Amino acid sequence: MSKKQEVADAPKKKKNKGLIVVIVILVILLLAVLGNSSDNNEADDIGSSSSSTTSSEASSTTPEVTSATTAEVTAEATTEATTEATVEATTEAITEATTEATTEAATSTTESSSQGTIGEKNALKSAKTYLSIMSFSYSGLIDQLEFEGYTTEEATYAADNCGADWYEQAAKKAKEYLNLMAFSRSGLIDQLEFEGFTTDEATDAVDNCGADWNEQAAKKAQEYIDLMAFSRSGLIDQLEFEGFTADEAEYGVTAVGY
Repeated sequence: MSKKQEVADAPKKKKNKGLIVVIVILVILLLAVLGNSSDNNEADDIGSSSSSTTSSEASSTTPEVTSATTAEVTAEATTEATTEATVEATTEAITEATTEATTEAATSTTESSSQGTIGEKNALKSAKTYLSIMSFSYSGLIDQLEFEGYTTEEATYAADNCGADWYEQAAKKAKEYLNLMAFSRSGLIDQLEFEGFTTDEATDAVDNCGADWNEQAAKKAQEYIDLMAFSRSGLIDQLEFEGFTADEAEYGVTAVGY
């Protein structure tokens, strides 16, 4: 080969080498791109798997939390209901026990009161006998029983347990007196108070005895005339002294013929 040919082939060899180098570089770049794509896909798969796992865990945790909360609320509600029921039951039990104890105590007191001593029982029998014959005030009955020889305690026990209505006794006593003699309104009240009735008992009895005080004045005037002689004015004065009003006294004196 001549030197001219060698010089001519040299540039061709250099060109072939350069082309090969370019191809190699392209192949390397292509492999690199393919590798990055594969890595990204794996990362996406891992991320997707992780998200799925997290979502699954969160999903499985939520029921546990909800279940725990529901259990706590249920337990609290049950405790409150149990407490209220216990308090209510206890209150009812205490109320029933208190009522029962009070009833028993009252019954015991009544039984004890109704038993009494022999002296108290006899005093009570005597009191009922007296009340069946005539009317008495509370204090008048005690005085009468003491006069019979009973102690103050026995007489008081009898008066307290004889069952008498003292207003009714006052009304009866007022009528008893009016059947015996004539009274003015104020005179009859005074007489009932003297018998031991209270002012209220005496006043109630007199106001409800049905007496006609003009008629009572006329009866009293006749009683005086039957005992002794009176002038007209003297008889009027006597009637007024007995508690009759001026009009009632005038009526009474006129009714007997003065």
